[in-house]
Parts: sequence; C-alpha cells; structure tokens
Amino acid sequence: MAATPSGAHDAPRGALGFRSVLLVLIAVATVGSAVVWHTAPGAAQTAVMVPAPIVDEVAPRVDTETAVLAGGCFWGVQGILQHVKGVTSAVSGYAGGDADSARYEIVSSGTTGHAESVRITFDPRQISYGRVLQLFFSVVHDPTQRNRQGPDTGPQYRSAIFPTNPEQARIAQSYIAQLDQGKVFGKAIATQIEMSKTFYPAEAYHQDFLTRYPHHPYIVINDLPKIEDLKRLFPGRYRAAPVLVTTTAGS
Repeated sequence: MAATPSGAHDAPRGALGFRSVLLVLIAVATVGSAVVWHTAPGAAQTAVMVPAPIVDEVAPRVDTETAVLAGGCFWGVQGILQHVKGVTSAVSGYAGGDADSARYEIVSSGTTGHAESVRITFDPRQISYGRVLQLFFSVVHDPTQRNRQGPDTGPQYRSAIFPTNPEQARIAQSYIAQLDQGKVFGKAIATQIEMSKTFYPAEAYHQDFLTRYPHHPYIVINDLPKIEDLKRLFPGRYRAAPVLVTTTAGS
C-alpha cells in the first residue's frame, strides 16, 4: 500500500513507507474542479456476487462470534467489513506468525508467516459465518490471486481464513469446494485455511485508516469502489455508518 498521506500527522514519520510494492504511478489530472486519478490497469477489481454457502451455521447458540480473514491490505478489508450490518468490531492486525514478528515493518518483509488480517466480531443472529464468507469472496478481495492482491505482492497479502473453531473450518472448506466445483471464478480459489493461528492487533495508526483518510490515492483506487460494490450487490447487508475501532469498547 502507499505511503502515509500528507497531513496524516498521527502516523509515525515513514511508518507506512515499508511496502515492498508501492501504488503504481499515479498522475493526478485536474479538470475544472474535478480530480481524475490515473493508475495502471488492474488496480481495481470487478466484484463477483458468489452464491450463498450451502453449508452454514445452524441456529446460533451465542450472540457474539469472531472471525479472522486476510485478503490483501488490511486498510480496505477492515474498512469494508466495518460497513456490514451485524459486525460490531473490525480490527486490523496480523495472523500466521509469532508475537515477536507481529510488527508492520517486519511483516512487510514477507518472511514472518504473517498475513495482514482483520478480526471481526459479529452477531450470528444478524449475519452467519457463511454469509460473512460470501461477502469476503464477493466484494472484499479476489480469492484467485496467490500471494498478492491488486498492486500488493508477497505472502503477507495472501488470501487466508483463520478459523476460530472447527465449525468455522468445516464451513470454510465446504464453501471453497462449492465455489470451485461451480467454477464461479473460472479458476481455482487460492484462499488458504490456516488453523490454530493467533491474531495480533496492528499498530494504532493502521486502525480505521479508510475512514480517516478517504482521499488517500490507494483508498480511492482500491477500496472505495469495493464499498460501493457492497452497497450495490448486498444492499441489505450494508450500513452507512462504519463501526470504528476508536469507538468500539474492548478493541
């Protein structure tokens, strides 16, 4: 992802400049009062509304559940999931590696085993785990890209699901098989299912990034279109006001 935008005074100087792949050349052309962003082809992806999972949770036995998902830069993954009805918290972080390496500048090396991830807390009475995965595969990212997402490359940007219990693992495995068998994407899903991995929250300056910096070129090109896709494809799941880390107790 790109470097910190001008005016992002709450982010440490240079803290966001460790990306192994920066946003491809962006030229800003001002036409009258309009600003047009020019970027290389492929920076934004086309959302695909995938079928709902055949295998999903039965009647919920609890009113709070957590899920950990990785689908590229956590700025966008967090920002999109914060707009989903039933989600009560979404925190950017790292999963797949150990505690000592769960720091942005180290994870960005691509050698830690970590993936940039988001831990969401949700109410399964409002949205099931399977339906969360439907949004993940439809809108949040392209699950056919291996060790990359859009302009970002490396295993830290891989598509991964970190189940928090065996039932989540079963649902995720079944759903990937369902989508692959249906050839929904035209090529195999690269999403990995990784069990027994601890989630570590990311640094404060990464939290709520999309909401705090909506005019950052990376966000404008890669992530705001996905929020529009969420609103368009899943209007019943969309909520206008995001649930933010800074206003969510216990985050």
